[in-house]
Amino acid sequence: MGEGAHTFEITGQMAVLRWSTGMAEQPRLVDILTPEKFERIERGFRRRFKLGLETTGRNGMPVDELCSEDCRPRFCRLVQRDPDWGQQCTAERRRAIEIAVETGQPFITICHAGIVLVCVPVVDRDLIHGGVFFGKCLWEPPTQVLTDDVVSRLRGTGVKGILPAIRVRPQTEGSLCVRLDTKERGQRVPKAGFRVGESQDALATEEITEALRELPVVRGRQVHSAAEFLFNLLYEVGGFDARLIRWRRQRSRQQSEIGEFIQERKKLGAKWQYPLESERALLQKVKIGDRTGAKEILNSILGTILFKDIGDLGILKVRLLELLSVLSRSAVEGGVDVNTMLERNLAYVNKVMQIDTQEDLCAWISTALNEFIELVYSSQDARKMTQLRPAISYIDAHYDQPITLAEIARASHLSVSRLAHLFKEQMGVTPIDFVTGVRIERAKELLLGTDQSCTEICFQAGYGNQSYFTRTFKSVVGMTPRQFRLQNRRTGVPPIRP
Repeated sequence: MGEGAHTFEITGQMAVLRWSTGMAEQPRLVDILTPEKFERIERGFRRRFKLGLETTGRNGMPVDELCSEDCRPRFCRLVQRDPDWGQQCTAERRRAIEIAVETGQPFITICHAGIVLVCVPVVDRDLIHGGVFFGKCLWEPPTQVLTDDVVSRLRGTGVKGILPAIRVRPQTEGSLCVRLDTKERGQRVPKAGFRVGESQDALATEEITEALRELPVVRGRQVHSAAEFLFNLLYEVGGFDARLIRWRRQRSRQQSEIGEFIQERKKLGAKWQYPLESERALLQKVKIGDRTGAKEILNSILGTILFKDIGDLGILKVRLLELLSVLSRSAVEGGVDVNTMLERNLAYVNKVMQIDTQEDLCAWISTALNEFIELVYSSQDARKMTQLRPAISYIDAHYDQPITLAEIARASHLSVSRLAHLFKEQMGVTPIDFVTGVRIERAKELLLGTDQSCTEICFQAGYGNQSYFTRTFKSVVGMTPRQFRLQNRRTGVPPIRP
């Protein structure tokens, strides 16, 4: 990431993310993250995780007023004793801030000296000010292997100020002897394994090793928990406008989910076809206001498109314009005013044509999906869909069991006749047809994603009779379960075992 502006989409409007330059018209980091605010953040973070904090500007240099007294443990002071390594520490912090800003979330890494370093970016509205760091710890207790790795890192640089020309004689070929000197009559005498002229190097190794053992041990899961806690605490106490940085986080997570979906498709070896059924499922989720379910399906649709045409922005734009058209019709059917939808569509088309990266385009369509849901949710039929939501949740949770209309109606606190009327009016199908659709979709997932027999899948999809299951599957899909599996799974690609 360079020093220039970063343009991206957020809530349908263009915004610019800028690096703080320290110029007079821009606030200093210490002005927006005051020592009083930092003290509150540091106190809350230390109370929970027993770790100090270090704040740096965007240039990677510490801001002394915004650092804990213990933010530089002895290990770090020893490493930074050499000017070259001190500069490397600063450069590494600049890089951590850049990555954290790009992804919109805490950046966790192993620093050049071999210990854990975590950066939470400090961004207020469209201005990047720096980062708050913690860590200076180890993933695990300092074993011999870990100690050797750190010593090797410090030796490999050739920096004489840390481990001056260490030449420790191996005890056995391929292994590093790190036995330490012992005190004898007030003097340090090298043990076997060191040549006489190398005792000073061994003492430097011992000092680094002892400092390494003083570092706290924080397991990986706790480091991730601490990073999320600090992110939320920083933006809450700091009072920063986090919309832009959270938008970047949403974009990063979406790309991760799409990537996972593409990898899963490769494992399954399914033939590519446009996900019309997923599109229909998305429309249903939009109608009932299910944000989480709608986003999951949207990401699977994006993953399917990119699986075939990854990197082709033109095709992605065409597909998304088609999807926007379908979503618009669904919104109108859900009660949104047609003129309102036409105006919104014109704005959507213009936005799609302006965006010039795949990542931003995928993130923007997710934002547009939210707007569709809001429009439908606030329409005249919103209350009716709210009544249906418990029924749909009940079906999703119990599709693999015998279900009656009376049970579904009871779960949604409606009469059977009212339930049937709302389903037909809002979803376009009867409750029984909806249950069938859910079961068949589950059966298709199992047929392509596992090597279970059709009989086993029949029962897992909620059917008690294989003949009935086969007839129903064929009437919905147009082929038998076995034919569907053979046609959609590539030869030679092993299924995923449950």
